[in-house]
Amino acid sequence: MAPIENRLTLENVSAGYNGQRVLQDLTFQVVHGGQVAVVGPNGAGKSTLFKVLVGLLPLRSGQILIHGLPLGAHTDCVAYVPQRREVDWRFPVTVTDVVMMGRYNRQGWLRQRGRDDRAAVQHALEQMGIGDLARSPIGDLSGGQQQRVFLARALAQEPHIL
Repeated sequence: MAPIENRLTLENVSAGYNGQRVLQDLTFQVVHGGQVAVVGPNGAGKSTLFKVLVGLLPLRSGQILIHGLPLGAHTDCVAYVPQRREVDWRFPVTVTDVVMMGRYNRQGWLRQRGRDDRAAVQHALEQMGIGDLARSPIGDLSGGQQQRVFLARALAQEPHIL
């Protein structure tokens, strides 16, 4: 087994919405470099799990450790690709703007986009095969292209967990 600092650990995690538990006493580990598929029917808690992992939903009980440290101790360690219904596609931003959002925790609020940020964004766009869409408004893209943009945003974040 990998050392504790090289894995994702969930111990007795419970979370939910409006008094209803969606996840209850969930425990598992993923070693560094591991790949996991989370599958299940609608309402099984897949999105709830990911929202807990990125801090969008608080834990009711249990703990999450990333590289041996509690959730929130790392900056941009976990990247999340939202479901389509969670995005306002009318918001007037370009593909590059959306992908650059993955760099905000590295930039801070007042810092300008640096060379490393621009390079990470360009690399992520190329990885997803959408470099030619960089200046396109996000709302003008097809559903598949929009998903690629959000995957590129997650990749530009340079996360340990995607």
